[in-house]
Amino acid sequence: MVSIITVENINKSYRDVKAVQNLSFSVEPGSCYGFLGPNGAGKTTAMKIIYGKCTRDKTPESIVNVFGYDPAHDELSIKFLSGVVQQEDNLDDELDVVQNLMIYSKFYNIHASEAKKRIKYLLDFFELSDKSRSKIRELSGGMKRRLVIARALLNQPKLLILDEPTTGLDPQVRHLIWEKIRQLQKQNTTVLLTTHYMDEAFQLCNHILIMHKGRKIMEGRPTELLDKNIEKFVLEILNVELISKENREKAQKNIRIEDSPGVMRYYSNDISVLKDFADSCMESGNYVIRQTNLEDVFLRATGRQLHD
Repeated sequence: MVSIITVENINKSYRDVKAVQNLSFSVEPGSCYGFLGPNGAGKTTAMKIIYGKCTRDKTPESIVNVFGYDPAHDELSIKFLSGVVQQEDNLDDELDVVQNLMIYSKFYNIHASEAKKRIKYLLDFFELSDKSRSKIRELSGGMKRRLVIARALLNQPKLLILDEPTTGLDPQVRHLIWEKIRQLQKQNTTVLLTTHYMDEAFQLCNHILIMHKGRKIMEGRPTELLDKNIEKFVLEILNVELISKENREKAQKNIRIEDSPGVMRYYSNDISVLKDFADSCMESGNYVIRQTNLEDVFLRATGRQLHD
C-alpha cells in the first residue's frame, strides 16, 4: 500500500537540545499511527514538522512527504488537507459552540450554508447538539475536548492529527472519543496520535512508534511489540521484604527479575512457573500475576525513572 506520509532522517535542534534525531517512518492511508514516549521525547515536535508548524533542520538526506507535499515549502497545502488537535484547548470563551465553529469554517473558505450543515452533523456525531448555543465557559472539560476535535473535522480532512486528545478526561469521554476515531478510520481518515495512555494506543493504533530522547527506539504493530520485546506474564510483588534472598536467587534461574523501588517484578513466558514461585515463597496474597501489556514494553524500553 502506498504511504501517504513518508519521513526520512529528520532532525530538529533547539540550540544545544536535539529534539528529534534521525527519525524515519511511513504511514498508510486509513490507519491510526501512534507516537509514544516520555515527556520531552520529541513526539509533538515530530507532529509539528509534519503539518508545517515547525521546520526541520536542513540536511540533504532529510525527506518529508505528506500527500505529495513537503511541509517546508507547501505548509498551507498540507493544512488544507489536515485537521489538527493540539494539546491545549484554544476555543474562544466569549463565543458559543456554533459561533466557534462558524468562525473556524471561514479559514477554509467553507460557504456558510455548507458550514451549517457540517456543524450540525459534527455536533450530532460528538453528542454535543444540546450544547450548540452554550458558551464555552459553560462546557465541561470533556465537552470542550470533543468540540476541539469536531472543529478539526470541519474541512473533512484526509489526515487528523491528535496530540494527547484524551488527557485528563474521564473514562466515559475517553471511550466515546475512541469510538469516534474508529468510525473516522472506517471513513478512510488517517489518524496520527500521540498519547500517554498505553491502553489508548493499544486500542486504536495499527502501528506504534516509541521515541526516547528524540530517537526512534522501537516500532511495529502493538501485538508485535509485545511478542518481540516482553515475556507473556509478570508476577508483581508489593511487599518485597516477604521474599528471602535465597528465593530471589532461586528465581533468577528461570525468571527475569526487574527490581524497582517498592515493587518487584518477575517475568516469564510460562505462567505456571510464576504461580509455583509465588506459592513457594509468598505467605501473603499481596501480589498479582497478570499478562504483560504495552506499558511493560514502554517502561522496559524507556526506563522507569523520570526524565527531564
